[in-house]
Order: sequence, then C-alpha cells, then structure tokens
Amino acid sequence: MKIIRHLTIAALLSACASPGLSAATLLDEDFQDGNIAGWNTTGTVYANAYYGNYSIGLRGGTASATYTLSTSGYVNVNISLDISAHSLEYGESCIAEVSNNGGSSWVNALTLSNGQDNSALYTASSVAIDADNKSQLMIRYRNGGNDYYDYCYGDNILVTGDVDSGGGSSSGGGSNDDYYDELSGSGNVSRSLLTYNTLMNGSDPGSRVNLSAYAVPQNAAHPLNAFAGTLTLSGEASGGSFSEVKDTYNYTGSGDNTRKHLPEFSFQFVQTGSHIFPLQRGSIGSAHPNWEYVLTPGRVWQENSDSGYTRAAIPFALQQRNANCMHNGVMTFLFKEDGSTSKVAYQISSETCLYFKADWWGLLDASYTPETIANQSQLIQDYQAEIAGRMPTKPLSALSTDYPGTDPSAFEAPNSTDASHVSTAGFIYGGVHYRGDCVTRYGNYPYCDSMVVPSYSSAKSFFGGVAMMRLEKLYPGVRNTSVASHVPACNSNGNWSDVTLNNLLDMATGNYGNATYMEDEGASHTDNLFLTDSHSSKISYSCTQYSRKTTPGSQWVYHTSDTYIAGTHMNDYLKDQQGSNADIFDDTIVADLWQPIGVSPTGQYTRRTYDSVEQPFAGWGLMWLPDDVAKIASFVGIDGGEINGQEMLDSNQLDAALQRNSGDTGTVPLADYRYNNGFWAHNVAGNLNGCSGPQWIPFLSGYGGITVVLLPNDSVYYYFSDNDTYYWLEAVQEAHQIQSACQ
Repeated sequence: MKIIRHLTIAALLSACASPGLSAATLLDEDFQDGNIAGWNTTGTVYANAYYGNYSIGLRGGTASATYTLSTSGYVNVNISLDISAHSLEYGESCIAEVSNNGGSSWVNALTLSNGQDNSALYTASSVAIDADNKSQLMIRYRNGGNDYYDYCYGDNILVTGDVDSGGGSSSGGGSNDDYYDELSGSGNVSRSLLTYNTLMNGSDPGSRVNLSAYAVPQNAAHPLNAFAGTLTLSGEASGGSFSEVKDTYNYTGSGDNTRKHLPEFSFQFVQTGSHIFPLQRGSIGSAHPNWEYVLTPGRVWQENSDSGYTRAAIPFALQQRNANCMHNGVMTFLFKEDGSTSKVAYQISSETCLYFKADWWGLLDASYTPETIANQSQLIQDYQAEIAGRMPTKPLSALSTDYPGTDPSAFEAPNSTDASHVSTAGFIYGGVHYRGDCVTRYGNYPYCDSMVVPSYSSAKSFFGGVAMMRLEKLYPGVRNTSVASHVPACNSNGNWSDVTLNNLLDMATGNYGNATYMEDEGASHTDNLFLTDSHSSKISYSCTQYSRKTTPGSQWVYHTSDTYIAGTHMNDYLKDQQGSNADIFDDTIVADLWQPIGVSPTGQYTRRTYDSVEQPFAGWGLMWLPDDVAKIASFVGIDGGEINGQEMLDSNQLDAALQRNSGDTGTVPLADYRYNNGFWAHNVAGNLNGCSGPQWIPFLSGYGGITVVLLPNDSVYYYFSDNDTYYWLEAVQEAHQIQSACQ
C-alpha cells in the first residue's frame, strides 16, 4: 500500500501557474507488496499473484473488498483503477464502484461480464463522481458471480487531487491545472502545415492539406492554457472554398451556392486536460437552408513554436437538413486564456453520403469569449465518464496477433475495390472493438473516435424494432395493437384497422402500390415523406399513399413510411401509458437502454420533424460515433438485450428478429432473405465450412452502403460506406474462423 502526499513534477509546474493549487497523490495501490491490509472484506478475498503481478482477488459471489480514504482539503480529485475477471458465465459480473457518501450510494466505475473474463485488465481512467473534499471516499470491488469458482481481481488504483489553499480562479476561461489525459511530449514539433504564421496571418481560403496537420503530433506537450467559453467564426456565408466530387441531384453548379459554405458558428466548449468538448451534441438546427452542425469532442495541446498559444482541434460534421447524409471535418485554431485567438482553419474531405460528395476548406476570422460555464465541474465529470466508458479499442490489424491466422483485410472493406468509400469498419469480439482507419481523400481522419456516421435505415432495426421489443417487455401485447387505434391519420380510409404494429415492422401491411422489389420505395412520390418538414405532411403521406392489395402479414413490400407510422403508433401508445410528455425515443430508447449501456450524447440523438410535434422518424435519422455502434450492436446481438443481467427487451421478439424462433421467421423479401421486426437475415448455407443446414445471419442495412452484422458466434461486424455496396460474406467467413458461427 502506497499512500503518498507529495508534489509531482506536473504539480510543481501547475503550482507555478496557479499559486492556490498543488497536486498530490492520495492513494497509489498496485498490491505488489502482497498486502491487502486496510481493506474491509467479506467472503474470500486474498492477495493474488499471477505471473509475478499481484492484485486483490475476490472468489465467489459473496466476495467484496472496500477501501476508505479521506479527500478533505483536495479538489479536482481523480480516481482511476483496473479490474479483471475470470471464469464468468451468463449473467455474472465483476464490479468496481465508488461512493462519496460513506457507502449510502455507489457509482459504477466499470463492470465486466461474460466475454470480458479473459483475465485482461480493463481500466476506468476517470470515475465520474464528485470526489472533492470527502471525509469518506470509498472504493469497492465486488464479485457478482453465482458460484465459488468465479474470480474477480482489482489492481492499479490511483487517486490524485489538488491541494486547495483558496487561490483557484473562478473568472471563466478555465485554468491550466487540469492534467486529465496528460500529454508528456516536450512540445518540440516540426510543423510545415497550418503553422503559427498560417493560423495568425494566413488568408482565406488557404489550401487543402493532409488531415494529419489537424492531429495531435507525436511530441505534443500538455496545454498551458485552458478553454471555457464561446468560439465564434466570422464570414462563414461567403468564406472558404469548395470542390465537388459527386452531385447526383445537381445541387450546386458552377456559381456560388449556400451549400458551398458553412452555417454560422458560435458555440460553447469546455476543456479538461488535453480534451475539449462541445456543450451541444447531436444535429444543431440553424437558419442555414442546407446544413446543420454536429459537434464532437476534440483535443488540445502545446507546441513550442506557437508563441505561448495553445492549439485546439475540434471535429465536426455537416449534416444535410432534414436528411441523414454526414460530411465529417475538423477545425483547428490557437488560443490563450485571456481570449486571444488565431483564425480558424477547417477542412472537410470525407462523408457517408451516396449522392453528394465534396471538399470544403477555409481560414476564417474568429473570436474566443472566456466564460464561466454553468455546472462546469459536472459537465467535465460526465465527459470523462463518457471517455472512460468506451469499449476497449484496438486496430483491426491486431486481430492477426490476438487470433493468429486471421486476415484483418477481410473486415476492412465490403470488397477490395471499395476501400475509398468506407468511412470506417469494425469487428467486435471478446469485449474488444477492433476498428479500421477512417479514410478520407486527404489522409486518415485524425479523430476517428469522434467521427459521426449516419444510420439511414439501420434505424428501422435499432430504433423501430428495438423500441417495440422494449414496449412489449413493459406492456405485453403492444405488438398486436391496431394502427387505426393509435394513429388517427390512418383511421380515415379503412386500410389500417386490421394492420398491427407487428405488420408495420415486418413491412407486411397489405397496403402498397407495386410489390416488385423496392419499386414503391424508389418512386418519386416518396419525396412527400423524406423532403417535407412537418409531421402532418409525413403521416398523411404514409397513411394515404397506398391502397389495400392483400391480407396484412402476407406480402413484404419495403416502405420507410411504414416504419414512420410505427414510430407514431408507439409514441401514442407510450403517451397513453406514461402521460402526454412521454417520448418513444427519449424515454424508451435513450433513458431505458442507450444511457445505461454508455451510448454517447451524440448517439442519443434522432432526427425529428421541424414542427411543434417533433415526431422522431423511427425509420432513419439516427447518428452514432463508432463506439456507439459497437455498444448498441453488442447489447442487441451479443448480450441478448440484457443490461447487468436484467432483461430489457422482450426475448421472444428479439429471438424472432435474430432468426432464433422457428415459429416466427418474419416475411420473405427475396430468396434466402427474411425480414422480421425491422431486422434483415440472409441464409449463407454452404458458405461456412463445417456448418450444415440453413445458416440465417441477421443484419442491419442502411441506404448507400451501411451494414451491421450480428453473428451467432457472439461477434459483430459493421461498415459505413457510400458506394451502394452491400457485401459482408467475406467478413463473416473470417469471423467463423475465429469462432464457429454455425447455428
């Protein structure tokens, strides 16, 4: 046990900048002395040695170990710890948690479950809890197993804080005493692109550069300044430059056009250590006729050649208004805490968009207004918890090391000629997110963790289908309720009285124009769904466009309008059950499911109508960071719709969607394809060595080339592309070599 109270080198530097604060290590425990004295234990707890590394071991489901310390007199307290697991089974877990009130309540730091029980250490780098000035801060490990042979291990606990002598600043603009995700470089960076002189004195629009110029360089130093306030750009409407790559609908032409320029930009950001994050997430509405911003977390660092200014990079995306296309970019600038700032350079050189591709770049004047941000401490804690809660990530190339003989290239692109159109791809297995590069026309996107991808029709599965399964779990029988009873706009023509929510999600309402594959969906009249702003317009089209042709449940015909009706239906049903303020997305998807599994604030957004109804689309319009895709797909496909061992979705309907229920296989779009509860499935019989009989693989599909495959071997494969390519068999075959996917 090491309880240390001394100034580190970083703390000495901090003390020079802010005389009222000095950093200290309050607890540093790695158990290498084989001693667990001071821990309050129950059950079987011991100092465990594994190949020379000692940790605290907990054996069996009754085991727990708690350590109590005081942080009185310290602020900016940060807690990091490791936990590992061995021999867990379904429904079992190993838990690390922290209490700031003597054990009256606990905050989860990290929970491991079946699939994460390979004895590898998982790290919570910053536990999201207010640990400042606490007389009884408690750290606890618990074994949540069901028998004596379940093992949990705790290790590498570090608690640090700043000694508060009353001199901290509260004037806004932040301070440089935050060492979250500390950068250890010297600041000696050799830079030829986006130099200090360019950012200070360059002229708009500048030029396109390799996006590595926006990345944190290898030798970056920890920032000396801290950002808290509003960044405002000037000249967006006329500044910058634009180069078209593809324009299917002839949006722009040779003249100037609003699509060629950024919307107005004035947003608040907060820095913590070497990170900076926006206060607004999701698609942000504006007066711009074409684009809405999506802002995501970025980085901050110091370079010696920047004359004392600190350099920041902020990832962002332009999302087409009332649509789903996503154009990812990044901006960078220099700043000081007093509000001094450089111009802002920006560049967009990639997208997930089939019909409109372009580059934007520029060098715009900017201002920084330091501000006191309301609830800044809590915002920082929430952000750090978001980062700490991300799934462990490795490059796809690591698959060949972790599972010798695996060919990572099988997961990189849907085929060998399509790599330039792939925004990103990934494979989730064994609790690890193996992720590919985020490729652009000018080098790799430097902030792949913050790159935004659109759902398009994969929302029909992860929103429409999953929302129904959650409602069916809460209110059994909802899937069989009639459309006419919950969607008044569908109650006038008599075509919907015998159509159920289940029929909507199976694309089998019996109401259609032409049963030929995708003929209805590709018709020009669908503009009355996709291009209109109001709920009244969208639902009127959805309810009245098609006539009755056959019995509900008997014929598959793909209509995004059917899923829009389904979202309206479920929203009305939920309001009947929970009150007029209930919302099918916020209360059923986000609050019940996405927040507990750690989906980012970006992923907690859905497109809605622009009127006062704010109806969520249900069938398209979600957005995600790559970690969100990994978590949501794992929740549905690997964890069976359970959170911490609790069933959150109706298991019968989930099994039906994943083709695990022979009594409910859904509808038949094409030979060897099925569609059930918003989920596709494809029979790959004959393509997996050693498998016999039908092999139905469930998957999600989105417009332009979006695929998420939920394999029966507890793995997930995904890619987001925009070349109208839908190919994933090669990846499934490679995953089958790692662990059998036979059904």
